[in-house]
Amino acid sequence: MSPQVRGRTGLRAASAVWLTVQMPLTTAGGGAEETHAAIAVIDDTGTVIGWSRAAEDLLGYRAADVIGRSGAALLTTHDRAARIAAWAHRFGDQEHWSGLTSVLHRDGRAILTQLEGSRLRIRDGTTSWLLAATPFRGGVAAISALEPLIRRSPVAVGVWDADLRCVWLNEMAQRLRRVFPHYQVGRSLAELLPGPEAELAVGAMRAVLADGIPLIDRESRWTTADGRSERTLTTSLFRLEGRDGQALGVCSLAMDITDSPARERLALLRQVSTRVGTTLDVSQTAQELADLAVPVLGDYVTVDLNESVLPNSEVPSRPPVTEAGIPVFRRAGAASIHPGIPESPWARGEVIYVPPTSPFTRVLASGRSHFEPVLDASPGTWVDYDPQRARTIRDAGIHTLIIVPLRARGDILGVTVFIRTENPTPFTLDDLDLAEEFVARAALSLDNALRYTRERTAALALQRNLLPRRLTGGDAVEVASRYLPAGTHEGVGGDWYDAIPLRDGRLALVVGDVTGHGINAAATMGRLRTAVRTLTNLGLPPAELLADLDNVVARMSEQEADTEGIALDAMGATCLYALYDPVTRHCVLATAGHPPPALVAPGGGVTFPRLPPGTPIGLGAGTYESLDLELAAGTLIALYTDGLIETREADLEAGMDRLAAALSPVSLPLDDLCDSVIEAMVADSSEDDVALLLARTRALPER
Repeated sequence: MSPQVRGRTGLRAASAVWLTVQMPLTTAGGGAEETHAAIAVIDDTGTVIGWSRAAEDLLGYRAADVIGRSGAALLTTHDRAARIAAWAHRFGDQEHWSGLTSVLHRDGRAILTQLEGSRLRIRDGTTSWLLAATPFRGGVAAISALEPLIRRSPVAVGVWDADLRCVWLNEMAQRLRRVFPHYQVGRSLAELLPGPEAELAVGAMRAVLADGIPLIDRESRWTTADGRSERTLTTSLFRLEGRDGQALGVCSLAMDITDSPARERLALLRQVSTRVGTTLDVSQTAQELADLAVPVLGDYVTVDLNESVLPNSEVPSRPPVTEAGIPVFRRAGAASIHPGIPESPWARGEVIYVPPTSPFTRVLASGRSHFEPVLDASPGTWVDYDPQRARTIRDAGIHTLIIVPLRARGDILGVTVFIRTENPTPFTLDDLDLAEEFVARAALSLDNALRYTRERTAALALQRNLLPRRLTGGDAVEVASRYLPAGTHEGVGGDWYDAIPLRDGRLALVVGDVTGHGINAAATMGRLRTAVRTLTNLGLPPAELLADLDNVVARMSEQEADTEGIALDAMGATCLYALYDPVTRHCVLATAGHPPPALVAPGGGVTFPRLPPGTPIGLGAGTYESLDLELAAGTLIALYTDGLIETREADLEAGMDRLAAALSPVSLPLDDLCDSVIEAMVADSSEDDVALLLARTRALPER
């Protein structure tokens, strides 16, 4: 049936106005009934010249109220002129168009419709527009019975027209205006304040409008309008389409997840890489893992490492099997919501015995997690064979359990145990998934620490075996020494020292520093020390000895080069060599890129003689010169590596000044003086290896 239109006949070319309705009429049974379109006609001046009874029912205006008046008065008050100009630019040359918009009901309500416009051509050559408004049947306004649910939904729902202008918001979306300033009916996304997140939001909506591909769970961070806080929201977008498939607009769904449990768990996984593995210490890494998991994953969390994977330096002799079970684990980390960790019968570092039939050994054997949402500690279970754990379960109120294997590079390093005591909720499968993901990420850091510790232990053992075990200065000097491996992640280096008595009564003192760290540096140090001892026994003067040593090392590097002539493990080192004659009291010194020695006179004055410069060992083209000094009897010679005097905060000269002060109690016994110097110069964890060799000269009668 054709709609009845009231109006005058002199129709002229028109500009447009969009009419809106909030939702369709429904039958008593709840099904949507067919609704007649509300019809209006406007001329080219924007004046309403036709008004149907359906339009009167829809918007509350009688024909006499609107005919002859500007249709712009029916628009919401925000930017009326801009909206009309945008329509004229977009649809002015089209014969037919459709879209969404908001207009005012007579009682002041803004209502939403799907509006279709058709061009009318008049005999006199002018045109007008026939506008047909029907209740919006997409998304949020589809069924009137759903509107209260959507209005109170915790999800912020917004509807945007094809020009990305906001046309409808539910209550939650209106509350988000302090975060999203564009959440305002009638406001366009083009009016957003500049900023990367605002630009991304506009781009995302335009993409969805253009291609129709929904955007799901896009996370973004927004600063509130007052600038006091930052909120994290997840947003989904989907396109709204008419019956003909034409894009009408976009619906947005947003949730504030700043304080949600899901976000807290996601943040936990993100923190694994920054808060677990801050050092390469096995015990500290295990403790960081446990600390991070409480209370998000459990009220009480332990990290127990398989003894077979622990470095020998960290494990005492293997305890015997007892009635309590097999000594499978060693407690490496533990954390609890309760101070003092009362749930743990074992302290960190202690051996943990477990029954062969316990879930702990099954996890080790199978490599699969143990999930027990309701812990069964009744008689006849494995708990009967573990009375210590049985008491803990009873006293602490442990009621739910997850055991996850610590797996890295195919090896099972141990287990991580998650327990709830105060939290009455049993673990769920979601908790298990989160625990497994958390442990998988943390296990890599723990494996790195274990591998580093193993290599460091091996390198340190090699280093100590290659260093002289008993130094002797013979009749020429009294000697004492100290060696400290680096406490940082670089590990053991190639610092060395030696005191080599010659047959003629002279004594060679040497200190050196091989480039690099680890087993290769320690092995290279051993080779250099052997070469220096061999050349010393030939009776070579210091400068000539360093030149020969340089050539030897260069040839060794050439022999180890690959087929293309590239050194597989290029060797380089600095070295200071001193040859002291106790009869003449002359000391001849030469350096290959090494810091100068400190000489402390019997009266206490400290000097650092300026030696002729020399290139480091290993280049094969070094030239070296010697410096000959006459030393008073009782002079202290201090040879050292740069780890003693150099730090990130201070250069070598500042370190040498500190060393001079540390050597001032020169009258101390040499062993005590070594300890005093190390205590004054080195922090708890040195950044580099430290080697110190002290020698107090003696004067002997002529031979």
